[in-house]
Amino acid sequence: MAKLRNDYENSLFGRLDRWIRGGGSRLEQEMERDLTEPAPESPMLSSESIGEREDAMYARHAEAQAKEQAMFDRIHNWSRTRGRKLINALYALLSVVICLSVILVLLETVSDLPHFGDEENPINNEVSERYIEKGLQETGAVNIVTGMILDYRAFDTLGESHVLFIAACSVLILLRVAQENKGAASQEKLDAEANDRIYEPKNDIILQASARILVPLILLFGIYIILNGHLSPGGGFSGGAVMGAGLILYLNAFGFKKTERFFTYKTFKVISFCALAFYALSKSYSFFTGANHLESGIPLGTPGAILSSGLILPLNIAVGMVVCCTMYAFYTLFRKGDM
Repeated sequence: MAKLRNDYENSLFGRLDRWIRGGGSRLEQEMERDLTEPAPESPMLSSESIGEREDAMYARHAEAQAKEQAMFDRIHNWSRTRGRKLINALYALLSVVICLSVILVLLETVSDLPHFGDEENPINNEVSERYIEKGLQETGAVNIVTGMILDYRAFDTLGESHVLFIAACSVLILLRVAQENKGAASQEKLDAEANDRIYEPKNDIILQASARILVPLILLFGIYIILNGHLSPGGGFSGGAVMGAGLILYLNAFGFKKTERFFTYKTFKVISFCALAFYALSKSYSFFTGANHLESGIPLGTPGAILSSGLILPLNIAVGMVVCCTMYAFYTLFRKGDM
């Protein structure tokens, strides 16, 4: 049994297993064993004999270490000379092969494309014809683009909204300043706050007077774009961007202290979660009824009226809230590290 164990420990797999488990080299293990194992019982030795024994032991270990270092240098010498050249050549060869393969695939794809202006081109297929001819009837939206985005392609728009949310979460993880326990501000946050106030024009009378006039108009215009997205050009993405710009202007004019009276980190979380949850749940219901050829029971209303087009209006509101909050969150986090 002892012989089999020694053969296993000296084999390649045994050394690999010992290295993975964090064990040292064989030389280190032998030195540790020699230093820790008690010496065999022997007659009392003089201090000179003990010193000679220690010198012989360290000389033997030094010789073994020199052999191990020589073997290490011999093995790694190949990787430093011919091995490096071989790897570099292989890397260059693979780079050329991959580039040529991609070029060939692209050329083959281009060669199979239909000719420009051909009536059989995909641009002239039944999908766009369906959008134009039956879009108003099936979605209730006068704006064909909004009906396409929030009805025919609503699943894709849901993914885009979640991309914004994930991007905001990533920025929060990377840039948000941590807080101490019990909600108290950490020293890092206080330093960031003090440094930010240097560049904040809190007492700029011209900017503040302009913001008092422009910010309400900007927010009202953003709301108008969102609510009329199914009737005219606009929608949640453009309207949310306008509202986010209004919040950023207010922040630059009056500072974080006044802005935090109505928009905080908690506000961002609640609005983003509620908007995305409503979008996901409402469209899941529409997807389920549509896939099973069932009536959704959601009235489309009168085309052209503000309360029409089924779920498109509330979906526009949800998308606008996500875009607005995300824009403002990005600005505050990149500037100060908090909201």
